[in-house]
Amino acid sequence: MQTLLSRHWHHLPTDEVLQLLETHPQTGLDIFAVKHRQEELGRNVLTPRRGKSPLMRFLLQFNNPLIYILLVATVVTAFVKDIVDAAIIFAAVLVNAIIGYIQESRAERAIEALAQAMTTEATVIRGGKTQRIPAAELTLGDLVALKAGDKVPADLRLIRSRDLQIAEAALTGESVPVAKDASLVLAPEMVLADRRNMAYASTLVTYGTGVGVVTAIGDHTEVGRISQLISSAEELQTPLTRKIAQFSRLVLYAILALAAVTFAIGVLRRQPAVDTFTAAIALAVAMIPEGLPAALTVTLAIGVSRMAQRRAIIRKLPAVETLGSVTIISSDKTGTLTQNQMTVQEIYAAGVTYRVTGTGYAPTGEIRRNGTAVDPGAENVALRETLVAGLLCNDSALAQADGTWRAEGDPTEVALIVAGRKVGLASAEALWRGTDGTGVRQLLASEHGALAEKLDQAYVDTRKRLAALQRPLGEALADPAARQELDALYDSLDRLHRLHEGDLSRALGIALGFNAHDGD
Repeated sequence: MQTLLSRHWHHLPTDEVLQLLETHPQTGLDIFAVKHRQEELGRNVLTPRRGKSPLMRFLLQFNNPLIYILLVATVVTAFVKDIVDAAIIFAAVLVNAIIGYIQESRAERAIEALAQAMTTEATVIRGGKTQRIPAAELTLGDLVALKAGDKVPADLRLIRSRDLQIAEAALTGESVPVAKDASLVLAPEMVLADRRNMAYASTLVTYGTGVGVVTAIGDHTEVGRISQLISSAEELQTPLTRKIAQFSRLVLYAILALAAVTFAIGVLRRQPAVDTFTAAIALAVAMIPEGLPAALTVTLAIGVSRMAQRRAIIRKLPAVETLGSVTIISSDKTGTLTQNQMTVQEIYAAGVTYRVTGTGYAPTGEIRRNGTAVDPGAENVALRETLVAGLLCNDSALAQADGTWRAEGDPTEVALIVAGRKVGLASAEALWRGTDGTGVRQLLASEHGALAEKLDQAYVDTRKRLAALQRPLGEALADPAARQELDALYDSLDRLHRLHEGDLSRALGIALGFNAHDGD
């Protein structure tokens, strides 16, 4: 099994991939194969970077040229001058180390808590059953189902895909989602960014659906290799640490030079050698800025605290000063300098333009005509139909957690959901798939599986021209003639899509069973 990890999976057809991994394309692995592979290959987790012990982290607070000078001054002062002065110098050094240690320990704990909170789950098909499990329990050969909003839990060779788009910025830096196609067989030398039949761990599904078979887990994934490279990289000095090192050398040379001059003058004036040496040492100790390290540490700690108030965790104190040394920031705009959110501002329906108030993902606001709020159902049937179409032509989701509205999927689709929610319309998921067995898709699948599959294909059509055919379920499926009509309707829609290729203004689509005018 270990020898399979290094194969060029993007170069192999899906049948051969499934054969090599001994996985059924529909039912996936059985429970016995899963347990055996988990015991052989381990968990789907990255090996954590070997951390330093608390004692080592504390001792590293003294790893500073200026601190070295102060420690030497402490020892020398204790022998030739006064134990009280030596204690004062050492106390300053110790306070500096304690502050730095406490601040870094807080950052470490915050990062660990954040990592534990961000556990990833995966939708896996095992023994013919679809279930949600922690991503850490995935193993080689597992079938993983993907949909918009999912984080890819492991490296996958896609075996089925429907309009699947994945944002791979975490690996390639490209902000535009990549369209995936499971049917492709690519050249062995194809670079990672162009492997359109693969999905890689840590990337995000933005649109469509797909199923992939796990080809690599843990450290063997592409993101695992990046993690290993990062862990082996040398730590670079920050501008502050370089300046402190330069200043420490300057102070050291100046102290030694003045101490030597003092001693030489004393000898030339025929002063006792012991007294002259003591005076030179006293002068050297007096020149050492023992308060500087503590002042620097406190200042940096204040900066770290302010950054924490802005939800930025800084592990090492000198890193906060590095931000002040930045002169040019090269950054992708979407999602970095902006929030990657979109909002419907205007709706044009039946020759009338309406303004939509409210911003962000919170469904608060109203639709206005000439400054007056309107009811879409009573005001304009076309307006309501437009909003319903935006909900049903949708593969994204919007939910509230801890008082904050969070979205999964394409920002444009989320904006359509928010617009519909502002006037009390139900989401596409509630109307189409449902959550308790009452969704249109589920009702159809129970008795009319083939028709449901066709309609589901239309529901996530790539041409983005789906909406809703709103007919009660009983009326639509009361007799064979109605079902034939639905089949004919799907064929008509498919021809219409081809006829109007590229025309994004059309919105025709399918959803049965619920009367969207009632908002059920």
